[in-house]
Amino acid sequence: MFIVISVMLAGIAVGYLLRRWKLRFIHGLILTLIWLLLFLLGLEVGTNETVVRQFGNLGLEAFILASAATLGSVLAAWLLWVSFKRKSIGK
Repeated sequence: MFIVISVMLAGIAVGYLLRRWKLRFIHGLILTLIWLLLFLLGLEVGTNETVVRQFGNLGLEAFILASAATLGSVLAAWLLWVSFKRKSIGK
């Protein structure tokens, strides 16, 4: 966990130092990496025989909880994006 936090803090520090540069490719790179991570997560779940065998036992409740968590995250990210866009337009 310390390594993860250290890497994140290093990214924040580098981002702070490079804040004046126009790094237009970063958005596309981040989006591509997120899609890749989601694909790899699905691949990992799909190759795990125990998880695949237990899909039927997971039930509707697990599906609803996972869907609600995903929807909530997407909604929160969208609201944050809209909030930042409004603030940047107002400048």
